[in-house]
Amino acid sequence: NPDVTHDRRFRAMGCDMHLILTGPDAATDDPTAAPLSAAELEAALDDAEQLIEELEAKWSRFRPDSELSRLNRERTVRDLSPETYALVEDAVEAWRVTDARFDPTVLEALLAAGYDRTFDEVAARSPLSDEQRALAPAADLDEPRHPAPGPVGIELDPATREVRLPDGVLLDLGGIGKGRAADLVAAHLRGRGVAGVCVNLGGDVRVDGRTEHGGPWVVAVDDPFEEGRDLTGIALEAGAVATSTRTRRTWAHGAAPAHHLIDPATGRPAARGVAAVTVVARDAEWAEVLAKAAFVAGMAGGVELVADAGAEALLVADDGTQARTPGFAAFEVTLAPAGTADATDDGSPDPADESAPE
Repeated sequence: NPDVTHDRRFRAMGCDMHLILTGPDAATDDPTAAPLSAAELEAALDDAEQLIEELEAKWSRFRPDSELSRLNRERTVRDLSPETYALVEDAVEAWRVTDARFDPTVLEALLAAGYDRTFDEVAARSPLSDEQRALAPAADLDEPRHPAPGPVGIELDPATREVRLPDGVLLDLGGIGKGRAADLVAAHLRGRGVAGVCVNLGGDVRVDGRTEHGGPWVVAVDDPFEEGRDLTGIALEAGAVATSTRTRRTWAHGAAPAHHLIDPATGRPAARGVAAVTVVARDAEWAEVLAKAAFVAGMAGGVELVADAGAEALLVADDGTQARTPGFAAFEVTLAPAGTADATDDGSPDPADESAPE
């Protein structure tokens, strides 16, 4: 119903984006509030799409003129934008909080694994064969390890928004940037007076405010092994859902499959027996960080890590078995055949089942 739900789909940050706003006839707790008109909601979507483009222009490692690319080239940059400085600061803190399971200094490892250009270009250049696609990554204990250097030597000056990178450190903000962008876009839209918002940036989903029917937002969780099938649904009034999986963003690297989730301890695509992790948290940035950290930590370690962080998670092993944090079941719901927002792999290029929440 165009009078109730306004949405927009577009491509940015290497993945599909879906913004959903509740419109003039959405249920509201405040009957005296003046709802936005349809034209105002469309203008809000225009602004949100522009904000995402501006953030990508600052944070993309594939754009030579981005602030991130400049920082990696020049090593010391002063007067970074507030958005970029805050993201670097958060990435360093996330490394500390996750005991180095999340690490923003894995760029050299990503390049070594073949992720040296946009994913669409990598997938086109090095597609997986059917035999490779069926394989799970295997840890080669005899192969030399090249751990990520870690951000311990990064110097941050909040007074001048200056970041100084030590020798041998290159930053990649892809493991935290889409989550942060989803949070910023949701806050921006709510600040415009939108009654409710669902921001899905390539599977990092942030929801807040009223739905069309006044109930919770519902997010579908993909089965990592069967495209188009959902494992479960997650219902929440406000908060975020993020999923990391090795089965979507994959390519051939030599004779073996590779994926984008690097284990900082080895410098290679993580091979800890995990196929996918979905995290429910207060915001999308934190959900994205924890999903990646839990993937690296393994099944038992990932459950413990997320629970200790005060969030909830569903982990799926390479053999299809599942593990949940104690509080995850409180968010689970049975999905209707259609009408849910799809939480696909972070960066998944084709979230085909995504649609507006019902």
